[in-house]
Amino acid sequence: MALIDQNLTWKKVEERLAVETDPLLRRNLELLLQHMKAEAALDMEALMATVSERAHYHSYTGDPGAPSPDGKAAVRQFYENFAASGAGKLHLDVDRLVVDRACILTEGVMRMAYPGRTLEAMGIAVDDPGADYLYETRMAIVWPIDEDGLFLGEDAYVENDGFAGIAARKIDPADVVVYRPDALSGSR
Repeated sequence: MALIDQNLTWKKVEERLAVETDPLLRRNLELLLQHMKAEAALDMEALMATVSERAHYHSYTGDPGAPSPDGKAAVRQFYENFAASGAGKLHLDVDRLVVDRACILTEGVMRMAYPGRTLEAMGIAVDDPGADYLYETRMAIVWPIDEDGLFLGEDAYVENDGFAGIAARKIDPADVVVYRPDALSGSR
């Protein structure tokens, strides 16, 4: 099994969609599925189509400098900066999914492949700037949904500093499975 497999991110969502009969809960799950796949593909138009004009993201990491984009334009900039960082190879291996009429909760293990050059720019020393390094933590995300069926935010709660022990956590490129929407039939 790969260390990072982007397709794991939406596995629980698809499983729940296969059995969910409530139309509003289905709409919310479909919104989450679209968001997750668009983020994995770095498809900004599809991703931003899931976000409310009133969106406000919060990152509860214990770091007062953690991003907290407020408004759709700021959220778009957040995702563009994320894409530019090269850290888009990630998965949230969801083991808990709770869906209601105005909110979704996902919880699981987040793994991200951060480029060494990006880590150096963040002030984190690495032995090979050309390699990817593992960020890993337990994460819960609360996804509030507005009356128009769009995400009002992502409130992310993390267990710890996912960069702990970074020097020993270099990733072999063969351990990363990247989502390819054009390679999968029925993909969004």
